[in-house]
Amino acid sequence: MNKAITDGLVLMPPAFSQGLSLWSRADGEAGQASYAGQANAAYVPSDQDFAGCMELLKQEATQKLRCFQSIPFQPGLYLRVTARVKAISGTFPTVRIAAWAGDAKGKAVSVPLTGPETTLKSYGEVVEVTAIIGSGNRQGVDMVWGTAPVNAHLGLDLTGPNGGVVRIDDIVVEDVTSVFLRDMMGMVDVRDYGALGDGVTDDRAAFLAADAATNGQRLFVSPGTYYIASHLTLNSRVRFEGTLKMPEAMRLACTHNYDLDTYAAAFGGEYQGFRKALQALFHFTNHVSLDLSGRIVDIPEPVDVAALSGLANFEQRRVLTNGQLNANANAKWATDVVTSAATYSVSNPYRLTDVQNAANIAVGSHVSGPGIPREIYVKSVDVGAGTVELNLPPGATVGTRKLTFSRFKYLLDFSGFAKFSKFEITDVEMQCNGYCSAILLPPAGTIFRLAHSVINKPLDRGITSIGTGCQGMILDENQFLSNEQAVTAVDRTTIALNVNANDVKLRHNRVVRFAHFAVANGSGHMFIGNHFFQGDGETAVRRAGIVLTEMNCKTLFTGNYVDNCFLEWTNEHDQSPAFNSEFSYGGLTITGNIFMASGVLPSFRWLVVTPRGEGHFINGLSVMGNAFRTVNATVDRVDMVDETYATLTYSRFRNTVFLSNTFNGITQATFSPVTVEHTQNTASATWTVDAGGFLPFGSWARNVTAIVAKGAITDGSGRTQLPAPWTEVEQGTTKASVNLRWMQAVRGVTQVTLRCDNPT
Repeated sequence: MNKAITDGLVLMPPAFSQGLSLWSRADGEAGQASYAGQANAAYVPSDQDFAGCMELLKQEATQKLRCFQSIPFQPGLYLRVTARVKAISGTFPTVRIAAWAGDAKGKAVSVPLTGPETTLKSYGEVVEVTAIIGSGNRQGVDMVWGTAPVNAHLGLDLTGPNGGVVRIDDIVVEDVTSVFLRDMMGMVDVRDYGALGDGVTDDRAAFLAADAATNGQRLFVSPGTYYIASHLTLNSRVRFEGTLKMPEAMRLACTHNYDLDTYAAAFGGEYQGFRKALQALFHFTNHVSLDLSGRIVDIPEPVDVAALSGLANFEQRRVLTNGQLNANANAKWATDVVTSAATYSVSNPYRLTDVQNAANIAVGSHVSGPGIPREIYVKSVDVGAGTVELNLPPGATVGTRKLTFSRFKYLLDFSGFAKFSKFEITDVEMQCNGYCSAILLPPAGTIFRLAHSVINKPLDRGITSIGTGCQGMILDENQFLSNEQAVTAVDRTTIALNVNANDVKLRHNRVVRFAHFAVANGSGHMFIGNHFFQGDGETAVRRAGIVLTEMNCKTLFTGNYVDNCFLEWTNEHDQSPAFNSEFSYGGLTITGNIFMASGVLPSFRWLVVTPRGEGHFINGLSVMGNAFRTVNATVDRVDMVDETYATLTYSRFRNTVFLSNTFNGITQATFSPVTVEHTQNTASATWTVDAGGFLPFGSWARNVTAIVAKGAITDGSGRTQLPAPWTEVEQGTTKASVNLRWMQAVRGVTQVTLRCDNPT
């Protein structure tokens, strides 16, 4: 910075050749006496050392020399005043730079007005006297003026004994603000400590030396390309105008300003900056979160987080926040597909053996083929043994078959970790653009969290779990937006997420038009306040929104908005799907939800149980306080058993409650217990009370918990009787009726409460 150049300031006083009338014998103020015509002063046009100079005889205790010209002064301006002087004869005086300073009203300002003194010692020796005048109290400033002065009359003083004759060269005033600029801005430049910035020489030592010397100031990386051969930790706040070049495995840890802005500047762009910042997140940076600074990072290929970190295990909390990861079109997103024969046995339900081409099968691959249920993935591969470990048992179909292994590509891929826990993503949009999937979880780990974020247009999957890395997963207030908005529901293939382990919390998420919102194995889940809708413009079949594949799931489903999709409860991942003394379907609470459908067929259902083997039953299901409603459609009922593979054993239903739900646009409401009002017009000793279609899932009338007479019970002649009936349950071809047996033939009206289960 040079004010003479940038602001056009005239800083140089006049040359002596322009006349001594321009130079004051006092402070340079208007009206004061000049040196013109003075006997002790003369202009010397030629001198062996000076091109033109003033010769002055010292006659006063302080012989002043000031220019009448007003030299401007501003805050932030630093001026160097230089005078070259030599003694000619007589005594040797002392010389110093001196000045007068004035404010905006032309009044003198009380500031330091003299610089360092130098005593002349020999005749003919040229001595340079200098002083720096500046507004700031910085090292090297001789006359600190602050902000009050706006102009100055500059020159010098001769002090000491009188009688000496000196010659003075033209006085020079220079703007030296640039000398102080780095200090003014609180910066230490790495180049001042030996960094070359040639892109070849290892500048790490210079960076460390400059970092150590900052003493609270900012470290400045001036323009250039700086090669850093090994890990580098910077403890000062750093500003990059130059860029770094580092080997892939080497880390930059900026402990003071750890954010994407800093790393993008350090590595010349958002993508490389993001990679190096994410790499550093898992090592010491004195930070637990990586702030993307609200920026969009264009991602051209899958980010292998484990390879970046250089770690196999990491279980400390770390957070990625505040930005967007945007997938760019690139061939590297293409799905890798391998077809291979493999053998499966239920005796080792998580393993495929005799796998051909095992070396070509990537960890994280989706497995499909005859009899393979939804969301089966490769957890690990043992090439030598020819085996593949899976996230879940691939059903009950055993033997050797040809399978397809499809390795989807993900923006963030954590599958390279052995175990990885407590990672969080908050306030981030993962814009997949139909090129890739979003997040691949590690094979093992706990408490992955995604909050206040958006997964937008994933090609295949939103979040994929290939093992137990989903244990305790927390998804709060996110949006999942499908890439298949215009595709009919039955033709969609993308799935928002899958779960293999326990205790997942999905709360207040909005999920739009996927094939499924979640395919969830495991237990202890909570689905609370989610809105997921999977409709289309067709009057056609709908798909399951939530698929629960653990029978005894101890899961809470509360306050959700289920829109044009349904809840399916199945055991498709069970290697032995027939009942074999284990817990059967149970532990599910469905309360306070909105179930809505529009333009669907009458056969549509919101609650579907799909047993894959015989002998199963429901023991522990509560469906209470829900609202079921249709728009532009009428649905037969809300519940059903999909008997494609097997049916339920109704004689073993226990603790199954449908209560206080509302039904609009549904032909047959569902209740259990259900109170049926039966009117017997002709006297009979046996009254058959039919629950009709009220009981859930086509179940049986297994218990009568109350019989209340509505009015008198009379015999055939109208005489009031006081009989007490007993009951016979599970009557009729559908076993949905009960008989009330009386001691004699009677007639009347009763309200009978029936249950589909044994409540005890």
